Amino acid sequence: MKAYYRVMLGKKSIYASECFEGGFIGADFGINVDLSRSLPDEWRIFNRQYIPVFLEGQPGKSKVAAGLACGALWTVAKGINAGDVVLCPDGTGSYRVGEVMGGYYYIPGGILPHRRRVKWLDIAIIRAAMSEALQNSTGSIGTVSNISVHGPEIETFLRVTPAPVSIISTDTTIEDPVAFAMEKHLEAFLVANWDQTELATTFSIFEEDGEKVGQQYETDAGPIDILAVSKDRKRLLVVELKRGRASDVVVGQVLRYMGYVKSEIAEADQIVEGAIIALEEDRKLRWALASVPHVSFYRYEVRFKLVKS
Repeated sequence: MKAYYRVMLGKKSIYASECFEGGFIGADFGINVDLSRSLPDEWRIFNRQYIPVFLEGQPGKSKVAAGLACGALWTVAKGINAGDVVLCPDGTGSYRVGEVMGGYYYIPGGILPHRRRVKWLDIAIIRAAMSEALQNSTGSIGTVSNISVHGPEIETFLRVTPAPVSIISTDTTIEDPVAFAMEKHLEAFLVANWDQTELATTFSIFEEDGEKVGQQYETDAGPIDILAVSKDRKRLLVVELKRGRASDVVVGQVLRYMGYVKSEIAEADQIVEGAIIALEEDRKLRWALASVPHVSFYRYEVRFKLVKS
């Protein structure tokens, strides 16, 4: 099945013109070796091998930055398949669209040396023409993000009949499909409006080099919705959206993520905490959290009004 990705071509799209002219996308991250024989099908195996390499070359970076960099490098080099579609910002408010045509290759000494060949289409999507949800997804942090959930909308820009869209999930752990559908976009909204939340008085979304890297942080335990750090750097916070799932499932998931962060990311003097955000509280969730230390619950409210114009 075709997938869709937003790929940054260098920080602030600095290499966009070279990529468009040369027919490729690529990544760097300071790992200057040919990965042709080092691209396993599983990104976690790749990360275990190359996170130490990344940290050795950039000892000032954190484990969070290392995991993000290696995960993004694997996705560009291996995770994206031939036939997938990429949207790449051109630095002027538009996105060029391309189809990935081949496998990984390496250009030593070149810009973004870890590359994939791309057939750039004669299409530029203006950001303002996108839905708010697609704008949020394409504006997410990091080098690469999977935006396949917006495939039908993207296909309308490509003048292809869109596939039908359904908000009903086949995930058997989903108890409330309506909350699940609403919270698909809550994460992006929460990140964009973090400073207006109660959490922002104590925590900031994890950053590296001035960029927020704490959203959808990939780990061996699964992707963490939001990873935050206290302003005094002594506490790490794992934020998980309930997304209509069963209480036992979401509590178990946040505890698993907290365990991973404590084991693999936190420094020796850092405390790991958790937070669950949901539309409504329920007794099962209250009972589960009553005996779980360091996990808080937050309920969000949706306000709706009409503005005459």
